[in-house]
This record gives sequence, C-alpha cells and structure tokens, in this order.
Amino acid sequence: MENKAHAMAAGIFVVVLAALLLALASWLTRDTGRRDIYEISTREAVTGLQPQAPVRFRGVDVGKVDTIGFDSKVQGNVLLRLEIDSAAPVTSETFATLGFQGVTGLSFVQLDDNGKAAPRLVPNPEAPPRIPLRPGLLAKLQDKGEKILDQVEQVSVRLNQVLGDPNQKRLAAALDNVGEAAASVSKLSTTMTAILNAQLGPDRVDIPAFVKNANATIASVKGASDEAKTAINEIGNTAKRLNAKDGPIDRLAEGTEGLAHAADSFNAATLPRINRVTEDTSRAVRQLSRTVNGINDNPQSLIFGAGEAKPGPGEQGFTPPGASR
Repeated sequence: MENKAHAMAAGIFVVVLAALLLALASWLTRDTGRRDIYEISTREAVTGLQPQAPVRFRGVDVGKVDTIGFDSKVQGNVLLRLEIDSAAPVTSETFATLGFQGVTGLSFVQLDDNGKAAPRLVPNPEAPPRIPLRPGLLAKLQDKGEKILDQVEQVSVRLNQVLGDPNQKRLAAALDNVGEAAASVSKLSTTMTAILNAQLGPDRVDIPAFVKNANATIASVKGASDEAKTAINEIGNTAKRLNAKDGPIDRLAEGTEGLAHAADSFNAATLPRINRVTEDTSRAVRQLSRTVNGINDNPQSLIFGAGEAKPGPGEQGFTPPGASR
C-alpha cells in the first residue's frame, strides 16, 4: 500500500507540474500589445517563410506573419498578411525584404526604410495598407550571377569570332606580307650597296639598268607595304571593337566587378551569421547532453530533485572512497 501511495503522489505531482508549466508558457506567450494589420503582395518566391514567422524592423521584433496565400486582386502574386505592433514606425517609405535565420533555411520578414521623413501608414482592417517587398541579398546575388554568366558567354562568343579561322588566315597572310616586305628591303639594300661599290670602285656598271632594277624593287616593296598596312588596319579595327566603350572587355570587367562585390557582401554579412548560429547550436547541444546524462545517472531527480550534494575533498564530512566509517 505504501508503494502505491508513493506512486500516486508522484503521478499527481507530475500532472500538477505539467499543468503549471503549460499555464506559465501560456502566460509568457500571451499577446498583450495592440497590433495593426498590413499586407505584402509580391511575385517574388517566399521559400522558407511560414505563418508565425517573425517580423523585424531593423532587427527588432515588431510582429509576426499571420497568413500566407495568393492575392485575389493581382493574379499570380503571393499575399502576406502581417500583424505589426502599433508602436512600430511603419511609414510610406517602409519596405520589406526576406531574411534567413542562420543555416535552418527558415525566413523572416525584415522591415526597413531609407531614413527620410514620411507620414505613417494609417491602419485599416477592412483594406490593410500594403508594404512593398524588395529583393533580398540572395535574390540579388542570383540575378547578378545570371547576368555575369550571360556577359561572359557573349565575350567568349565574340573572342571565338575574332580568333576564328578566317581571321587567323588573315593574320598569317599579314605576317607573310611583312616578311616579304623585309626581304624586299634587304634586297634593295643589297642593290644600292652594289651600285655604290660599282660607281665608286674601279669597275663601273650601267647606272640606268641599276635604276630600273631599283624601281622594280621599290615597287615590290610598296606593294608588300600596302598589304601589310591593310592587315595592320584590320588588326587595329578588331582591337578598337574589343576596347570600345560598352564593348566585350568593358562588359567582362563590369561582370567580374559585380561578382566580386556580391562575393564580398556574402562574406561580410552572411558567413559571420552562419558561424554565430553554428556556435550557439553547438553550445545548446552540449548543455542538452549534460542534462540528459544527469537524468540518466539519477532519474529520481525529476521528482525528488538532485538531492544534497556530497562533500568534496577538503570539505567537512568528506570520506575518501574505501575508507571505513
């Protein structure tokens, strides 16, 4: 009978304790403030956002997401209904973005403004005022990445066109013409040297014949020079098209700069938050592990408490293990 009485008393204690905990949780989570209704209508994806998700104004909790559905006024838009504290400074300049809570993938609504003075939005339960939703960091990064990839693809196509087989043949022909021009110049130099030696030396030659040969050589050099000039002009025009304003080189530089800026923003804003959330999660898991180990070692502590702690070494009443009492 005594064991049954103890078991009944323990059961009654557990039931009463559970009821008190439920009452305490209900009292702590009660909503005592006055809240106004606002709406957000957007075509952006709201992945990770759920009802009861927090609404924060510059990091301060000011409300929650009441419902998520589709906008009956605008086909294809998602409609978010928000409950926001009436003390929150929601004005006509206020806008919303979607933030992410660490590595969980859950989203929340982040409110902000541009800092300009603006009139407050007047709440109307029948037709709640609407707050615009702007793209968040990940959405901007995704858009920038797609544009950068498109620009890189365009630059690659144009470089392939510039370095295609026809242009390569033209470059090779231009180099051949330059080589022929150099050979002609060398031949002319040799001819002029021979003329000078003949006129100044003991053996004289016929100058008109040498002049005719020199004219022919100069004509061939001029033709080769014209061909080389044409090839060089084509190369210069190609270089101008590549280096022109808003050309392939400029677009590639802008795309690379945008990607670097997005990567810097990601490293400066998102990675530190992920590290902090990871550390908090590890700390919570260690505390939970210590609690579970304590309950496994002494299950009666849930009902009777941890009991009086045994005195340690140096304290009054401490008895070494194995010592006779």
